[in-house]
Amino acid sequence: MSDLTTQVRAFAEERDWQQFHTPKNLAMALAGEVGELLAELQWLTPEQAAAVMEDPEAAARVRAEIGDVMIYLTRLADVLGIDLVEAALTKLDEVAVRYPVHQSKGSAAKR
Repeated sequence: MSDLTTQVRAFAEERDWQQFHTPKNLAMALAGEVGELLAELQWLTPEQAAAVMEDPEAAARVRAEIGDVMIYLTRLADVLGIDLVEAALTKLDEVAVRYPVHQSKGSAAKR
């Protein structure tokens, strides 16, 4: 993860884009890219969505959008000084307490 962060930071610095990479702008760009990912799956049935990677053209588009999402999320976390892996692991621990296996297995109910 740190290699990706370093590469994304260098990419922005080489282009003098830090001036534009405010948390607000990066969050908005991230939301836009997530929207583009959603558009790739929007009208698919659950079965079609599950099989989307079997179509080479659709797979390439989904892979590209996920790449964009990852890049913007990585850059946003870097600008904010957040360790993405640590944040994800902390959140996973919190959710494990909120949704213990014995109460949550097989259920999509929110708590």
